[in-house]
Amino acid sequence: MSIEVDLIVHGAGQLLTLAGHGPCSGQAMSDLGIIADGAVAIAEGRIVATGTSAEIRSHYRASHTWDAAGRVVLPGFVDAHTHLVFAGSREDEFEHRIAGATYLEIMAAGGGIMSTVRATRAASLAQLIEEAQPRLARMLAHGTTTAEAKTGYGLTTADELKCLEAIHLLNSSQPVELVPTFLGAHALPEEYRDRAEAYIDLIVDEMLLAVCQKHYSLPGNGSPRALPFCDVFCDEGAFDLQQTERILKAAKALGMPLKVHADEFAHLGAARLAAKLGAVSADHLLRTPAEEIAAMATAGVIGVLLPGTPFGLGQHEYADARTMISAGLPVALGTDLNPGTCYCESMPLMMALACRFMKMTPAEAIVASTVNAAYAIGRGTDLGRLQPGFVADLLILAVDDYRHLAYRFGTNLVQTVIKRGNVVSTASST
Repeated sequence: MSIEVDLIVHGAGQLLTLAGHGPCSGQAMSDLGIIADGAVAIAEGRIVATGTSAEIRSHYRASHTWDAAGRVVLPGFVDAHTHLVFAGSREDEFEHRIAGATYLEIMAAGGGIMSTVRATRAASLAQLIEEAQPRLARMLAHGTTTAEAKTGYGLTTADELKCLEAIHLLNSSQPVELVPTFLGAHALPEEYRDRAEAYIDLIVDEMLLAVCQKHYSLPGNGSPRALPFCDVFCDEGAFDLQQTERILKAAKALGMPLKVHADEFAHLGAARLAAKLGAVSADHLLRTPAEEIAAMATAGVIGVLLPGTPFGLGQHEYADARTMISAGLPVALGTDLNPGTCYCESMPLMMALACRFMKMTPAEAIVASTVNAAYAIGRGTDLGRLQPGFVADLLILAVDDYRHLAYRFGTNLVQTVIKRGNVVSTASST
């Protein structure tokens, strides 16, 4: 007797299951678990079974079916690093960079992050939500079904909480699932110029506690929400290694999982600190030495690489993905969506850049954008794979070979997006 399910997606020329356990490293980053003429059975928003179309249709029946018509079917993309919530834009700085100004020079002149901080502080909660919604719609149309979302453009307790609340409200009002990160240590606010330690005191003594309390007090569906991640921008012009360690240790003591912006502009030792403190991820990693890559791999840290950022800055130096993969470090990808250095919502473009400038293979780029990205945001046990028990987040592409995702660029190959077993986006509606 056939088992009743809600939806069967069948006829996939290539069904990319990425089946397995744990984050992928080394050679495992090339294994996509492809099933030819594949199918997926879905019930109550989760995957019940995968197999060939003949196998699934002989064991399951559904009131709704979707014919993939020989196209690629794969897990929804997970964007492991975004600065989603902000007000305003910085197109003027883009022109200044073209004229020769560096990122750090713009920041020293009062632009950069602080320009967005001023706009975000002035914005209401409703305005932040309104400005973020079109970004999320573009993310969804390009196949992102889950994304990390940072605060970090408030830099006061009240404004950081406002950004965090915007993330929570956005999470419940549209299909892209959001995982929050507190990034109060994104930049030193103008009012704390020459008083860096006083701002560190504010983060440690007030902000972290307020974030934890606010997170738990927001309306939920029963049990308290998990605490957000805590991240620190450890780099030249931001926070030094000692300041970063103090903030992350305080967050860890409160039970918050850790992330760190590391080695984007200068090597300060933040990747080594991520390994020491057991951070979930270290992100950027453009200038990370081999010994710190090895330390992260040993400690189980995920390396989140953001090729859109050097591209957005017009730089020629990218993270050394090949060394990281050879060292056994699980590598993930993210857009780094933000108004200053990478205003881009497209994970497929990140894959195209990763293959060209970081020499990742198309298969590695897909693993980095699904399984490993899910682990980088603490969701690897139920997202990023097409296997029984996992959340039914699927993409149907407009092509029959997965390599087109990286081979082609500047066009959207995502034809259909399924989130938790429901069709939420199709090419005709995007």
